[in-house]
Amino acid sequence: MPLNLAGGGALCALLCVTVSLFASVCAEDPYRFFTWNVTYGDIYPLGVRQQGILINGQFPGPDIHSVTNDNLIINVYNSLNDPFLISWSGIQQRRNSYEDGVFGTTCPIPPGKNFTYILQVKDQIGSFYYFPSLAFHKAAGGFGGIRILSRPRIPVPFPDPAGDYTILIGDWYKSNHTTLKAHLDRGKRLPFPDGILINGRGPNGYTLTVEQGKTYRLRISNVGLQNSLNFRIQNHKLKLVEVEGTHTLQTTYSSLDVHVGQSYSVLLTADQPGEDYYIVVSSRFTSQVLTTTGYLHYTNSAGRVTGPPPGGPTIQIDWSLNQARSIRTNLTASGPRPNPQGSYHYGLINLTKTYVLANSAGQVNGKQRYGVNSVSFVAPDTPLKLADFFKIGGVFRVGSISDRPTGGGLYTDTSVLGADYRAFVEFVFQNNEDIVQSWHFDGYSFFVVGMDGGQWTPASRNSYNLRDAVSRSTTQVYPKSWTAIHVALDNVGMWNLRSEFWARQYLGQQLYVRVYTDSSSLRDEYPIPKNALLCGRASGHHTRPL
Repeated sequence: MPLNLAGGGALCALLCVTVSLFASVCAEDPYRFFTWNVTYGDIYPLGVRQQGILINGQFPGPDIHSVTNDNLIINVYNSLNDPFLISWSGIQQRRNSYEDGVFGTTCPIPPGKNFTYILQVKDQIGSFYYFPSLAFHKAAGGFGGIRILSRPRIPVPFPDPAGDYTILIGDWYKSNHTTLKAHLDRGKRLPFPDGILINGRGPNGYTLTVEQGKTYRLRISNVGLQNSLNFRIQNHKLKLVEVEGTHTLQTTYSSLDVHVGQSYSVLLTADQPGEDYYIVVSSRFTSQVLTTTGYLHYTNSAGRVTGPPPGGPTIQIDWSLNQARSIRTNLTASGPRPNPQGSYHYGLINLTKTYVLANSAGQVNGKQRYGVNSVSFVAPDTPLKLADFFKIGGVFRVGSISDRPTGGGLYTDTSVLGADYRAFVEFVFQNNEDIVQSWHFDGYSFFVVGMDGGQWTPASRNSYNLRDAVSRSTTQVYPKSWTAIHVALDNVGMWNLRSEFWARQYLGQQLYVRVYTDSSSLRDEYPIPKNALLCGRASGHHTRPL
């Protein structure tokens, strides 16, 4: 359990000396303390024993509950026999990419050691999750929900729900993560998953209990490895209210497509007769449809669930595309601050640069690899952010990936894209393959201004939504299609831009964006944390004096 403590006084001063990044974060924002022990343990989600990754003995791991601007002090003990890192999907780590928890920014926690993450959920609200980022650990668990509530005096565009629940869904394999990793290391593709989990449980293993007439908030995240999933509840509607930190127009859906890596908040009203109902999650865009079920149980239920589980969309792309286009920002609602979300007129800002990123699959030295603009990412021996800070040469080269597709064959490199601090840029994700892609950008929330089939051209901008596009950190790209995003590069650091299809990420479909300024002001970027782990060619360097 976290210990909640308001900042201020002698304790705040002590924290500033010992763990905080610099003194000004100690003004008034509360601290929440967590101690996590990461271990292996037996789990049986699909009926067979597997080696799972547990946090404090839990699979999935514990939820993180926080409020806008809270400081989260998370002490992680690595009791595995592997180096380990946790990343915080959607948490922007303002001015502080050192804490992002991916290998490009953070040295792994060695076996038997601990590391304290120092995070601040600055100017954020919404539904997110954390996950292990190294060595295909994500296929073993180690993930959990993150919720950031609005501060008490900030209006929320719906009444307080009777309950607030995290729903983690994802495809799953019966094989241990070490077997899957070895398969990829041999240059093979992953087989089709064995099933789907709801909060770590297989078919008919999860039950959500509700009271008739009450409304509940469900925070749904797809923490799986590759498949888009459709979520639905028998005879009930889902009212969408928030997507990865943005309050949305409150559109009602009978089912919701949740692409891998994405998070949604919906309101569910228990407005049906007192019975049990199916919760259904099924795979999308797959020839073989995976389905799992759980139960929505009314406290006054007269009996067990009846009839077959409700069907959902399977391979229909237009259905999903139309739903995606219907998800828009609520311009009059407050976000993390009291001013309306619509007060930021992104559509009136001139673009300073366009990056076109095309994903591809191929063979390199006889092994399966994936890439972006013909470059398949390989991790260096030293985190890029540390190499940048300590000015260690030979680790990476800015511009090692083109800002447009080259059309050449796939090759390996440590791909880093250069970008200027405070630029307002466009990324176009071009997907010429026949599967759905999902892209995530650490450190940022971006406006999904357009998506359509075919090849993107400058004329595609004529169809953009420049008024109320949803702002989020993970977006899908449909087969043989493109998706365009606009983003203000207002967060200095080294930021991972990656596929959420985890085998593709592991085998090279990722890159880093170096958002750079020559300023050394703390207003632009925090200094390296005093407790930062140093590894690779950064070993032997010093962070900074106490």
